[in-house]
This record gives sequence, structure tokens and C-alpha cells, in this order.
Amino acid sequence: MQPLLAERSAGGLLPPAAEFDQILRNATPAEVIEAALGVAGREHLALVSSFGTESAALLKVMADVDPAIPVIFLDTGWLFEETLAYRDTLVATLGLRDVRSIKPDQEVLRREDQNRELWFSDPDACCRIRKVEPLQRALGPFKAWINGRKRFQGGLRAAIPVVEDDGIRLKFNPFANVAREEIQAIYTLAKLPPHPLAASGFLSVGCMPCTTRTSPDENARAGRWRGRAKTECGIHTVKMA
Repeated sequence: MQPLLAERSAGGLLPPAAEFDQILRNATPAEVIEAALGVAGREHLALVSSFGTESAALLKVMADVDPAIPVIFLDTGWLFEETLAYRDTLVATLGLRDVRSIKPDQEVLRREDQNRELWFSDPDACCRIRKVEPLQRALGPFKAWINGRKRFQGGLRAAIPVVEDDGIRLKFNPFANVAREEIQAIYTLAKLPPHPLAASGFLSVGCMPCTTRTSPDENARAGRWRGRAKTECGIHTVKMA
């Protein structure tokens, strides 16, 4: 860790996101996670994973650094059974020690989505009560969090930094500047199992009602919220106060 970062960490202070980003802009994913761990400490650092089609690569890098870093998994109530099974497979394969499955508030679901049709009438509201609000609660004890977004995914992700401000926390994007081929190389070298739905044409997997197969000539995330202007669930567009 850079001396300045070590000094601030010792004093309980997190460095400004822009300053941290400059230091880590060319770092490897493992170096980014090591720096996050060194500054925030394990008890104040979480990795948020969907256990989707590319999730195993980031989880593998994290496990090599420290498999006891808490992992937050948002179990929305609309996930594919294959995703839930994949979560269990990766936990066992990588030796993850602290995976926390977070569910929506049941009273909120009864009040706002009693008929389970909100995904169709108002997908933003559905994501809010099933993903954004649960994650805000889950991140309460943490000073920083890690996620798996990449610039090559395009859209709002095309220019993400390695480190960014997320309200009262730092958000780390260890794979921000990696290429798709590097992700595949991690899978190959570590012999990581693919998501069960990947072979069926699901290149990006979210909730069942809002995920479709993707053709070879499409962006990997084209199958998310197909036919709508929506491209993000909200956990990366809303500050996690």
C-alpha cells in the first residue's frame, strides 16, 4: 500500500476517491482488492456479487486475496434456480467463508408488490424494493465495497473509474479496465465452472422476468430489460447512503 494510504488507514480515514483512483488506475484486480482491504479492513469491506455469468472471476481473485471478505448476495425472489445453485457451487469451489444472502423486506413486498407484477408495470420500482433498498441496509456496517463492473460492458459503465465515491463509502471496481479476454483467462486458468445458463445463450443473468437470451452479435447486457430504456438496476446509479 502507498505510504499516504497506509497513514490515513492507520488514522481511521479513507482517502478521497479521486486520489485513490489515481494511485490504482493501472493496478491489477488483486492489487485493487488488497488496497481496499488494507484501507477499510475486512470487517468494513464487502464484495457485492450477483453470482452471474462473469462473477466467478472476481470472486476467485478476492478469494486468493482473502476468502473471508464478506460477500453480499441479493436474493431478490425472482432469481433463476440456476443462479442460486451456482452461488452454492462457487461458495464450495472457492472456499468463500462469509456469503450473506440478503432478501427484500417482506412487509414492503406485501405493500408494494403483492401480486408480483411490479417488474412489468414499474421495473425501476421493482429493482428499488428488491435490490437497491436491501443493499443499502446490508452495506450499513461497511466503509467500502467491491463490485464487478467493467468498462467493456458499455453504456453507463464505459468510463467507470477504478475507485469512486459512493456517498459515505468508497466503491472499488477492480475489473474496470480489464478486457473480456482477461476475464475468460481467469476462468480457464482456475478451471472455474461456468454459470449453468451461459451455454443456453444467457450472457448476462439477472432476475427471471427481466432477462432474455442474447445473440452473438449483441452486447452481453442486451438481454437485460429488453425493449426498455432501462439498462441498470439502480445499485450503481443511486448513492448507497
